[in-house]
Amino acid sequence: MTENFVKQIGRNYDTETNVYNSIFEQYERVVIQSLITSFGLDFLVRDQHGGDVDTIHNVRQIGQDEKMKYKNQQNKETYNKRGEYNYGEYHSDPRFATKKSEARQEYNEHGTLLKDTYTGKNLKYTKATDVPKDVRVELDHVVECKAIHDDRGRVLSGLSGVTLANSDENLAWTNKSLNASMGSWARHKNDKWEQKYGCDAPLSEVDMVAYLKEHPEIDLETKNRMLAQYEKSRKAYDTQINRAYYTSPAFFKDTAKAAGKVGVAMGLRQALGLVFSEIWFAVRDEIKQGKEDGKALFNSIASGVKKGFENAKLKYKELWHKFIEGTVGGILASLTTTLCNIFFTTAKNVIRIIRQSWASLVEATKILLFNPDFLLLGERFRAAAKIIATGASVVAGTMVGDLITTTGVTAIPVVGDIVQTFCGTFITGILSCSLLYLLDRNSTVNQIVQVLNSIPTIDDTVVYYRAQALLLEEYCAKLMDIDLATFQKEAQSYSEAVFTLENANNEQELNFALRTVCKRLEINSPIDCHNNMNSFMADPNSKLKFC
Repeated sequence: MTENFVKQIGRNYDTETNVYNSIFEQYERVVIQSLITSFGLDFLVRDQHGGDVDTIHNVRQIGQDEKMKYKNQQNKETYNKRGEYNYGEYHSDPRFATKKSEARQEYNEHGTLLKDTYTGKNLKYTKATDVPKDVRVELDHVVECKAIHDDRGRVLSGLSGVTLANSDENLAWTNKSLNASMGSWARHKNDKWEQKYGCDAPLSEVDMVAYLKEHPEIDLETKNRMLAQYEKSRKAYDTQINRAYYTSPAFFKDTAKAAGKVGVAMGLRQALGLVFSEIWFAVRDEIKQGKEDGKALFNSIASGVKKGFENAKLKYKELWHKFIEGTVGGILASLTTTLCNIFFTTAKNVIRIIRQSWASLVEATKILLFNPDFLLLGERFRAAAKIIATGASVVAGTMVGDLITTTGVTAIPVVGDIVQTFCGTFITGILSCSLLYLLDRNSTVNQIVQVLNSIPTIDDTVVYYRAQALLLEEYCAKLMDIDLATFQKEAQSYSEAVFTLENANNEQELNFALRTVCKRLEINSPIDCHNNMNSFMADPNSKLKFC
């Protein structure tokens, strides 16, 4: 670019215009590569609603969220093979039976009363018909047994439903009347849910709140106790499931597989983006040149494609770096998406934004931490800011494209997809050019860059020695072209001449020495044809001539 810039200098040279052209040529390359990568090659990375790894949060959304599905088909098959809910299996578990037996024995032998977890009243362990139901003791599964059996999250964790249902954290003493009421409501709720969604009822804290709202006869204190116990039992239940699944080899395997797949796809996307951008610019230049030379259009295109591939080959190191950057960004994006889906469901557009953000952050971090181009501190921050600005422009374009999908335009055959892509691309291009121009031409930004450049860093020393090394390489390359024998002979002649001049003791000897040296080195006398200085000075037409 420097050589071309110097060649353009002339009497009618417009500095401002050419500087702008140079800047926007660089912007064009950045924007085109960004657009090719983000909109032309994004098909290489297939985003899924909810990410690429099954999480407990997401599988519980299946049946409610029509876009949600299992990512691993083996997990789906495991859930379908869980078997039918068996009431007797859950209620005849040894821990459930033992706890009831011990309470009955304590009551029969010592008259020990139990405290109702929900109402706070004393309970009697008896089946006598003369004892009211609201003081007759029963053992309640706080989190419903059928809900545990049909919970997709529980099946995903691989834990036994019977074991979880009959853990101490999920058992509470209550009275027969309240327990029967909750059981009847839960069965009715399950039937309605299955009719509505075609699947079993999910496990949700909302269920308990809904039950309490539908039973106004229950006093406020009891409601608060029931809700507190449910939250406590539910928290213990979820903790066991989360710990079991998120520390399991199956989860780590799926996570690693998804991260590797997205990473390789992102690496290929970044590398191919560079190749296609080189082809684009080569074809563009060839078409321009072809118009001037009268060359056929298709011949120009073919020549440009060939030249573009050749240019890409010459940049094999940059291609490799792009692949590595894309791979690292893809892996981090996949891990981030999986982490997010543990707590909430990510939509496709959110996943795409996460990917683009990580791709930009990885490239910017490489510049800030490793400084491969040995930039000064201020220029390093400016370069990183440009990368982040370009990435932010792509994110903005993606969001605009998604907003257009909500307008109904995309429902129009063919035209809808074109409009969506065009608008997203247009916004990305405009924002990229504007932000890049701002970072290069804004006076405040330039002042900040200058201040940062003045801060001494280790890179300054590296840059200095790197420049010296390049100069040494150039000097050595020039030395390789010199005839060594001739060079040594000339060096010896000059050395002898210096020695002769240094040993002259008076003006006569110095004059003689100078004449001898000029003759030996074949140096023409500056006094032309005159024999001495006196005759030269006496001639008014004399001129000193140095060759």
